[in-house]
Amino acid sequence: MGGSGDVGGIKTVMVVIAMQAEALPLVEALDLVEDDLSAVFPGGVPWKKYSGVLDGLNVHIVVPGKDKALGVDSVGTVPSSLLTYAAGVALQPNLIINAGTAGGFQAKGANIGDVYVATEFANHDRRIPIPVFDKYGIGTIVAIPTGNLIKDLDLKEGKVSTGNSLDMTLQDEEHIKANDATVKDMEGAAVAYAANLLAIPMISLKAVTDIVDGTKPTVEEFLENMSTAASALSRTVPLVLKYVSGKNVADLDCS
Repeated sequence: MGGSGDVGGIKTVMVVIAMQAEALPLVEALDLVEDDLSAVFPGGVPWKKYSGVLDGLNVHIVVPGKDKALGVDSVGTVPSSLLTYAAGVALQPNLIINAGTAGGFQAKGANIGDVYVATEFANHDRRIPIPVFDKYGIGTIVAIPTGNLIKDLDLKEGKVSTGNSLDMTLQDEEHIKANDATVKDMEGAAVAYAANLLAIPMISLKAVTDIVDGTKPTVEEFLENMSTAASALSRTVPLVLKYVSGKNVADLDCS
């Protein structure tokens, strides 16, 4: 990923969050204000933007908003990638943070409420069994190194596998294992792809709502633990924002 945060330090951060329930506790914790979108985004989009200043850092949270027809959160790869690209062009942040919830694998040590920093992104539902296209479908992107941040804030780290379904088919499971993923989400690889196009460094923070390889039904566990995961994000994201403020992207790594 790009290194625009290395010039003059990180001064502006854009946080991309898929669901209102994930975003609003953080908006409240950071005392952000909802903005007028008319000067920033195309007319008619359901996207939301909240802004404020934290320790001298300009912070913008952007959310895809509600589906116009059905009124539910616009989750999945397409809304998040469109929003990331358009907001990235408009706001020109030094750093993008993709914050959200995810399923975790107990085989990899994940527990409900754990927050992971992504080390790598890949897709598990873009199956194109043609030479070279198969690798394109997986779309592996290595995250920017953040060893110092992970160590200093005592965070977990792991690979993220992204797909557009909440549940997991047998084919998905096979590809997630091949991706060596610790957490499974519905946006991470898409946000990373858009950030890569813009050459803007990105950090992904994923809070675990459900144990994918556990015994409880995914939907039941997801709904039961959404508030727990959202609270974990509202505690962790401000710590990360304060940590990166004024630093260069290179300062986030120990190598």
